[in-house]
Amino acid sequence: MKKGMTWLAAMAVCVTLAAPAQAADPIKIGVQGAQSGDLASYGVPSLNAVKIVVDEANAKGGLLGRTIEVVAQDDQCKPEMATNAATKLISDKVDAVVGPICSGPTKASLPMFQEAALIAVSPTATTPGLTEDGKNPLFFRTVANDNAQASLTSDFMLNNLKVKKVAYLHDNGDYGKGFADKNREIMEKGGTETVLFEAVTPDAVDFSAVVRKLRRAKPDIIVFGGYQPVASKLLQQMRRDNLKTPLIGPDGVKDETFLKMTGKDSEGTYASYPKDTSTLPEYKKAREAHIKAFGSEPGFGYYNAYAAAQCLLAAMEKAGSTDTAKIKDVLRENQVDTPLGKLSFNAKGDAAGMGLSIYQVKDGKFVELDHSIVLE
Repeated sequence: MKKGMTWLAAMAVCVTLAAPAQAADPIKIGVQGAQSGDLASYGVPSLNAVKIVVDEANAKGGLLGRTIEVVAQDDQCKPEMATNAATKLISDKVDAVVGPICSGPTKASLPMFQEAALIAVSPTATTPGLTEDGKNPLFFRTVANDNAQASLTSDFMLNNLKVKKVAYLHDNGDYGKGFADKNREIMEKGGTETVLFEAVTPDAVDFSAVVRKLRRAKPDIIVFGGYQPVASKLLQQMRRDNLKTPLIGPDGVKDETFLKMTGKDSEGTYASYPKDTSTLPEYKKAREAHIKAFGSEPGFGYYNAYAAAQCLLAAMEKAGSTDTAKIKDVLRENQVDTPLGKLSFNAKGDAAGMGLSIYQVKDGKFVELDHSIVLE
Protein backbone atom coordinates (compact mmCIF):
# COMPACT_ATOMS: atom_id res chain seq x y z
CA MET A 1 0.00 0.00 0.00
CA LYS A 2 2.80 2.32 0.91
CA LYS A 3 4.58 1.55 -2.37
CA GLY A 4 1.39 2.24 -4.34
CA MET A 5 0.95 5.62 -2.72
CA THR A 6 4.56 6.48 -3.48
CA TRP A 7 4.05 5.60 -7.16
CA LEU A 8 0.86 7.69 -7.36
CA ALA A 9 2.59 10.62 -5.70
CA ALA A 10 5.44 10.38 -8.18
CA MET A 11 2.99 10.37 -11.08
CA ALA A 12 1.26 13.42 -9.69
CA VAL A 13 4.57 15.26 -9.51
CA CYS A 14 5.34 14.33 -13.14
CA VAL A 15 1.96 15.60 -14.33
CA THR A 16 2.43 18.83 -12.35
CA LEU A 17 5.86 19.38 -13.89
CA ALA A 18 4.69 18.51 -17.42
CA ALA A 19 1.84 21.04 -17.47
CA PRO A 20 3.93 24.22 -17.19
CA ALA A 21 6.49 22.79 -19.62
CA GLN A 22 3.77 22.32 -22.21
CA ALA A 23 2.40 25.83 -21.54
CA ALA A 24 5.90 27.19 -22.13
CA ASP A 25 6.22 25.84 -25.67
CA PRO A 26 8.15 28.35 -27.79
CA ILE A 27 6.47 31.13 -29.73
CA LYS A 28 7.10 30.28 -33.38
CA ILE A 29 7.73 33.02 -35.95
CA GLY A 30 7.62 31.73 -39.52
CA VAL A 31 9.80 33.32 -42.20
CA GLN A 32 8.87 32.68 -45.83
CA GLY A 33 10.90 33.95 -48.77
CA ALA A 34 13.65 33.24 -51.27
CA GLN A 35 16.35 31.63 -49.18
CA SER A 36 17.95 30.06 -52.26
CA GLY A 37 17.86 30.62 -56.02
CA ASP A 38 18.21 33.78 -58.10
CA LEU A 39 16.47 36.03 -55.58
CA ALA A 40 18.21 34.78 -52.44
CA SER A 41 19.87 38.20 -52.17
CA TYR A 42 16.39 39.47 -51.25
CA GLY A 43 15.27 36.66 -48.97
CA VAL A 44 18.37 35.83 -46.93
CA PRO A 45 18.70 39.36 -45.45
CA SER A 46 15.09 39.15 -44.27
CA LEU A 47 15.71 35.79 -42.60
CA ASN A 48 18.85 37.21 -40.98
CA ALA A 49 16.86 40.16 -39.66
CA VAL A 50 14.24 37.98 -37.98
CA LYS A 51 16.91 35.76 -36.45
CA ILE A 52 18.63 38.81 -34.94
CA VAL A 53 15.43 40.33 -33.53
CA VAL A 54 14.45 36.96 -32.06
CA ASP A 55 17.93 36.39 -30.57
CA GLU A 56 17.79 39.85 -28.97
CA ALA A 57 14.39 39.08 -27.45
CA ASN A 58 15.48 35.66 -26.19
CA ALA A 59 18.58 37.19 -24.61
CA LYS A 60 16.24 39.35 -22.53
CA GLY A 61 14.18 36.38 -21.38
CA GLY A 62 11.95 35.76 -24.39
CA LEU A 63 8.37 36.93 -24.70
CA LEU A 64 5.34 36.24 -22.49
CA GLY A 65 7.49 33.92 -20.41
CA ARG A 66 8.36 31.81 -23.47
CA THR A 67 11.35 31.51 -25.79
CA ILE A 68 10.92 32.44 -29.45
CA GLU A 69 11.81 30.14 -32.32
CA VAL A 70 12.34 30.99 -36.00
CA VAL A 71 10.84 28.55 -38.53
CA ALA A 72 12.10 29.23 -42.07
CA GLN A 73 10.57 28.08 -45.35
CA ASP A 74 12.10 28.70 -48.77
CA ASP A 75 9.79 29.57 -51.68
CA GLN A 76 12.52 30.97 -54.01
CA CYS A 77 10.09 33.83 -54.74
CA LYS A 78 8.13 31.45 -56.97
CA PRO A 79 4.32 31.33 -56.60
CA GLU A 80 4.28 27.62 -57.47
CA MET A 81 6.56 26.90 -54.48
CA ALA A 82 4.84 29.34 -52.14
CA THR A 83 1.79 27.25 -51.34
CA ASN A 84 3.98 24.35 -50.25
CA ALA A 85 6.06 26.67 -48.05
CA ALA A 86 2.91 28.18 -46.53
CA THR A 87 1.47 24.72 -45.90
CA LYS A 88 4.59 23.69 -43.99
CA LEU A 89 4.51 26.83 -41.83
CA ILE A 90 0.87 26.19 -40.99
CA SER A 91 1.55 22.52 -40.17
CA ASP A 92 4.47 23.63 -37.98
CA LYS A 93 1.91 25.68 -36.01
CA VAL A 94 3.71 29.01 -36.29
CA ASP A 95 2.11 31.89 -34.38
CA ALA A 96 2.73 34.52 -37.10
CA VAL A 97 4.72 34.96 -40.30
CA VAL A 98 7.29 37.46 -41.52
CA GLY A 99 6.90 37.31 -45.30
CA PRO A 100 6.50 36.27 -47.98
CA ILE A 101 8.97 38.70 -49.48
CA CYS A 102 7.81 38.69 -53.13
CA SER A 103 4.38 39.74 -54.36
CA GLY A 104 3.51 36.64 -56.43
CA PRO A 105 4.19 34.18 -53.60
CA THR A 106 2.41 36.49 -51.17
CA LYS A 107 -0.70 36.50 -53.35
CA ALA A 108 -0.57 32.69 -53.53
CA SER A 109 -0.01 32.21 -49.78
CA LEU A 110 -2.40 34.72 -48.23
CA PRO A 111 -5.63 32.71 -48.74
CA MET A 112 -3.99 29.86 -46.83
CA PHE A 113 -2.79 32.11 -44.02
CA GLN A 114 -6.24 33.70 -43.88
CA GLU A 115 -7.92 30.31 -43.53
CA ALA A 116 -5.44 29.32 -40.82
CA ALA A 117 -6.01 32.67 -39.02
CA LEU A 118 -2.33 33.62 -39.27
CA ILE A 119 -1.01 37.18 -39.43
CA ALA A 120 1.62 37.77 -42.11
CA VAL A 121 3.80 40.87 -42.16
CA SER A 122 5.75 41.19 -45.40
CA PRO A 123 8.90 43.31 -45.49
CA THR A 124 8.98 43.70 -49.27
CA ALA A 125 5.80 42.52 -51.10
CA THR A 126 4.53 45.68 -52.79
CA THR A 127 1.58 44.80 -55.08
CA PRO A 128 -1.23 47.24 -54.10
CA GLY A 129 -4.01 44.65 -54.44
CA LEU A 130 -2.66 42.69 -51.48
CA THR A 131 -4.14 45.26 -49.09
CA GLU A 132 -7.11 46.47 -51.13
CA ASP A 133 -10.80 45.61 -50.71
CA GLY A 134 -10.28 44.19 -47.22
CA LYS A 135 -9.78 40.68 -48.62
CA ASN A 136 -6.59 40.11 -46.61
CA PRO A 137 -7.36 41.64 -43.18
CA LEU A 138 -4.53 39.69 -41.53
CA PHE A 139 -1.87 40.99 -43.93
CA PHE A 140 0.47 43.89 -43.13
CA ARG A 141 3.65 45.20 -44.75
CA THR A 142 6.61 47.36 -43.76
CA VAL A 143 7.25 48.64 -47.27
CA ALA A 144 5.72 51.15 -49.67
CA ASN A 145 3.30 49.59 -52.16
CA ASP A 146 3.77 49.94 -55.91
CA ASN A 147 1.28 52.80 -56.16
CA ALA A 148 3.25 54.86 -53.65
CA GLN A 149 6.52 54.04 -55.40
CA ALA A 150 5.06 54.83 -58.82
CA SER A 151 3.65 58.12 -57.56
CA LEU A 152 7.11 59.10 -56.37
CA THR A 153 8.99 57.98 -59.50
CA SER A 154 6.42 59.53 -61.85
CA ASP A 155 6.51 62.85 -60.02
CA PHE A 156 10.30 62.79 -60.23
CA MET A 157 10.28 62.07 -63.96
CA LEU A 158 7.66 64.72 -64.72
CA ASN A 159 8.89 67.53 -62.51
CA ASN A 160 12.60 66.93 -62.12
CA LEU A 161 13.69 65.14 -65.29
CA LYS A 162 11.00 66.77 -67.51
CA VAL A 163 10.76 63.66 -69.72
CA LYS A 164 8.40 63.57 -72.71
CA LYS A 165 8.84 60.08 -74.19
CA VAL A 166 8.82 56.99 -71.98
CA ALA A 167 9.49 53.28 -72.61
CA TYR A 168 8.17 50.71 -70.12
CA LEU A 169 9.68 47.25 -69.68
CA HIS A 170 8.50 44.73 -67.09
CA ASP A 171 8.91 41.07 -66.17
CA ASN A 172 5.16 40.36 -66.39
CA GLY A 173 5.01 39.51 -62.66
CA ASP A 174 2.66 41.01 -60.09
CA TYR A 175 5.42 43.24 -58.77
CA GLY A 176 7.03 44.37 -62.02
CA LYS A 177 3.98 44.86 -64.22
CA GLY A 178 2.10 46.63 -61.41
CA PHE A 179 4.89 49.18 -61.07
CA ALA A 180 5.06 49.74 -64.84
CA ASP A 181 1.25 50.00 -65.22
CA LYS A 182 0.88 52.61 -62.48
CA ASN A 183 3.76 54.71 -63.79
CA ARG A 184 2.29 54.62 -67.27
CA GLU A 185 -1.12 55.72 -65.97
CA ILE A 186 0.32 58.70 -64.10
CA MET A 187 2.82 59.66 -66.78
CA GLU A 188 0.27 59.67 -69.60
CA LYS A 189 -2.06 61.84 -67.50
CA GLY A 190 0.93 64.15 -67.09
CA GLY A 191 1.24 64.50 -70.87
CA THR A 192 4.04 62.10 -71.72
CA GLU A 193 4.06 59.77 -74.72
CA THR A 194 4.42 56.01 -74.29
CA VAL A 195 6.80 54.89 -77.04
CA LEU A 196 7.11 51.26 -75.89
CA PHE A 197 5.36 49.03 -73.36
CA GLU A 198 6.62 45.46 -73.36
CA ALA A 199 7.21 42.41 -71.18
CA VAL A 200 10.61 40.75 -71.11
CA THR A 201 11.31 37.13 -70.24
CA PRO A 202 13.07 36.93 -66.86
CA ASP A 203 15.10 33.85 -67.85
CA ALA A 204 16.22 35.33 -71.16
CA VAL A 205 19.93 35.65 -71.88
CA ASP A 206 19.65 37.74 -75.04
CA PHE A 207 17.82 41.09 -74.87
CA SER A 208 19.07 42.32 -78.25
CA ALA A 209 15.55 42.42 -79.77
CA VAL A 210 14.31 44.64 -76.94
CA VAL A 211 17.39 46.86 -77.22
CA ARG A 212 16.69 47.35 -80.94
CA LYS A 213 13.11 48.37 -80.15
CA LEU A 214 14.35 50.83 -77.56
CA ARG A 215 16.80 52.32 -80.04
CA ARG A 216 14.01 52.86 -82.59
CA ALA A 217 11.61 54.26 -79.97
CA LYS A 218 14.15 56.82 -78.67
CA PRO A 219 12.69 57.25 -75.16
CA ASP A 220 13.96 59.87 -72.74
CA ILE A 221 13.87 57.26 -69.97
CA ILE A 222 13.10 53.58 -69.43
CA VAL A 223 10.77 52.58 -66.60
CA PHE A 224 11.66 49.06 -65.52
CA GLY A 225 9.35 46.91 -63.42
CA GLY A 226 10.95 43.84 -61.90
CA TYR A 227 13.84 42.49 -59.85
CA GLN A 228 17.55 43.18 -60.06
CA PRO A 229 18.69 40.02 -61.94
CA VAL A 230 16.67 41.03 -65.01
CA ALA A 231 17.48 44.72 -64.60
CA SER A 232 21.19 43.83 -64.42
CA LYS A 233 21.19 41.72 -67.58
CA LEU A 234 19.10 44.24 -69.49
CA LEU A 235 21.24 47.21 -68.50
CA GLN A 236 24.49 45.41 -69.32
CA GLN A 237 23.26 44.59 -72.82
CA MET A 238 21.96 48.13 -73.37
CA ARG A 239 25.31 49.65 -72.44
CA ARG A 240 27.24 47.06 -74.43
CA ASP A 241 25.19 48.09 -77.48
CA ASN A 242 25.93 51.74 -76.67
CA LEU A 243 22.35 52.59 -75.65
CA LYS A 244 22.76 55.15 -72.87
CA THR A 245 19.11 55.89 -72.01
CA PRO A 246 18.68 56.18 -68.21
CA LEU A 247 16.63 53.58 -66.35
CA ILE A 248 14.39 54.02 -63.31
CA GLY A 249 12.94 51.20 -61.25
CA PRO A 250 11.30 50.22 -57.95
CA ASP A 251 12.98 49.19 -54.71
CA GLY A 252 13.95 45.79 -56.14
CA VAL A 253 16.58 47.52 -58.28
CA LYS A 254 18.31 49.20 -55.33
CA ASP A 255 20.39 46.22 -54.33
CA GLU A 256 24.13 45.81 -53.81
CA THR A 257 24.02 42.75 -56.08
CA PHE A 258 22.75 44.99 -58.88
CA LEU A 259 25.79 47.25 -58.46
CA LYS A 260 28.19 44.29 -58.38
CA MET A 261 26.69 42.73 -61.51
CA THR A 262 26.52 45.91 -63.59
CA GLY A 263 29.61 47.81 -62.46
CA LYS A 264 30.02 51.06 -64.37
CA ASP A 265 26.97 50.23 -66.50
CA SER A 266 24.73 51.15 -63.56
CA GLU A 267 25.88 54.79 -63.40
CA GLY A 268 22.92 57.17 -63.49
CA THR A 269 20.28 54.51 -62.74
CA TYR A 270 17.40 55.68 -60.52
CA ALA A 271 15.34 53.70 -58.00
CA SER A 272 12.81 54.31 -55.25
CA TYR A 273 13.64 53.00 -51.79
CA PRO A 274 12.95 53.77 -48.11
CA LYS A 275 14.37 57.09 -46.99
CA ASP A 276 17.84 56.99 -45.46
CA THR A 277 17.40 56.58 -41.69
CA SER A 278 20.99 55.59 -40.91
CA THR A 279 21.29 58.25 -38.19
CA LEU A 280 18.51 56.67 -36.10
CA PRO A 281 19.59 54.66 -33.01
CA GLU A 282 17.46 51.67 -34.06
CA TYR A 283 19.07 51.63 -37.51
CA LYS A 284 22.57 51.74 -36.03
CA LYS A 285 21.73 48.97 -33.59
CA ALA A 286 20.26 46.77 -36.35
CA ARG A 287 23.24 47.35 -38.64
CA GLU A 288 25.81 46.62 -35.94
CA ALA A 289 23.96 43.44 -34.95
CA HIS A 290 24.12 42.14 -38.53
CA ILE A 291 27.81 42.92 -38.89
CA LYS A 292 28.53 41.19 -35.57
CA ALA A 293 26.44 38.12 -36.43
CA PHE A 294 27.28 37.69 -40.11
CA GLY A 295 30.43 39.74 -40.72
CA SER A 296 28.92 41.84 -43.50
CA GLU A 297 26.69 44.80 -44.25
CA PRO A 298 22.95 44.00 -44.37
CA GLY A 299 21.38 43.33 -47.77
CA PHE A 300 18.14 44.31 -49.47
CA GLY A 301 15.05 44.31 -47.26
CA TYR A 302 16.97 43.68 -44.03
CA TYR A 303 15.72 46.77 -42.22
CA ASN A 304 12.15 46.23 -43.46
CA ALA A 305 12.19 42.67 -42.11
CA TYR A 306 13.81 43.80 -38.87
CA ALA A 307 10.94 46.30 -38.49
CA ALA A 308 8.35 43.62 -39.34
CA ALA A 309 9.69 41.31 -36.62
CA GLN A 310 9.84 44.18 -34.13
CA CYS A 311 6.23 45.17 -34.85
CA LEU A 312 5.02 41.57 -34.47
CA LEU A 313 6.78 40.93 -31.17
CA ALA A 314 5.76 44.34 -29.80
CA ALA A 315 2.12 43.58 -30.67
CA MET A 316 2.28 40.19 -28.93
CA GLU A 317 3.82 41.76 -25.86
CA LYS A 318 1.25 44.56 -25.68
CA ALA A 319 -1.62 42.14 -26.31
CA GLY A 320 -0.21 39.77 -23.71
CA SER A 321 -1.02 36.96 -26.09
CA THR A 322 -0.23 35.23 -29.40
CA ASP A 323 -3.93 35.21 -30.24
CA THR A 324 -4.35 36.46 -33.81
CA ALA A 325 -7.38 38.67 -33.15
CA LYS A 326 -5.63 40.44 -30.29
CA ILE A 327 -2.38 40.89 -32.21
CA LYS A 328 -4.25 42.30 -35.21
CA ASP A 329 -5.95 44.98 -33.13
CA VAL A 330 -2.68 46.03 -31.49
CA LEU A 331 -0.76 46.11 -34.79
CA ARG A 332 -3.18 48.69 -36.18
CA GLU A 333 -2.90 51.03 -33.20
CA ASN A 334 0.69 50.52 -32.04
CA GLN A 335 3.64 52.74 -33.01
CA VAL A 336 7.03 51.05 -32.85
CA ASP A 337 10.52 52.53 -33.04
CA THR A 338 12.19 50.68 -35.92
CA PRO A 339 15.22 51.17 -38.19
CA LEU A 340 12.79 52.76 -40.68
CA GLY A 341 11.49 55.27 -38.12
CA LYS A 342 8.41 55.28 -35.91
CA LEU A 343 6.21 52.82 -37.76
CA SER A 344 2.54 51.89 -37.62
CA PHE A 345 -0.05 50.51 -40.06
CA ASN A 346 -3.05 52.20 -41.65
CA ALA A 347 -6.53 50.66 -41.86
CA LYS A 348 -5.54 48.63 -44.94
CA GLY A 349 -2.40 47.20 -43.36
CA ASP A 350 0.05 49.36 -45.32
CA ALA A 351 3.03 50.93 -43.56
CA ALA A 352 2.49 54.44 -42.21
CA GLY A 353 5.14 56.86 -41.01
CA MET A 354 8.07 55.70 -43.14
CA GLY A 355 9.69 57.85 -45.82
CA LEU A 356 10.34 56.93 -49.45
CA SER A 357 13.04 58.56 -51.57
CA ILE A 358 14.57 58.56 -55.05
CA TYR A 359 18.15 57.26 -55.26
CA GLN A 360 20.65 57.49 -58.12
CA VAL A 361 23.83 55.52 -58.78
CA LYS A 362 26.80 57.89 -58.56
CA ASP A 363 30.39 56.64 -58.57
CA GLY A 364 29.22 53.08 -58.02
CA LYS A 365 26.91 53.81 -55.07
CA PHE A 366 23.22 54.56 -54.63
CA VAL A 367 22.95 58.16 -53.41
CA GLU A 368 19.73 59.56 -51.95
CA LEU A 369 18.34 62.55 -53.87
CA ASP A 370 16.28 65.38 -52.43
CA HIS A 371 12.95 63.93 -53.60
CA SER A 372 10.82 61.99 -51.12
CA ILE A 373 7.39 61.37 -49.61
CA VAL A 374 6.10 60.11 -46.25
CA LEU A 375 3.60 57.23 -46.26
CA GLU A 376 0.29 57.69 -44.48
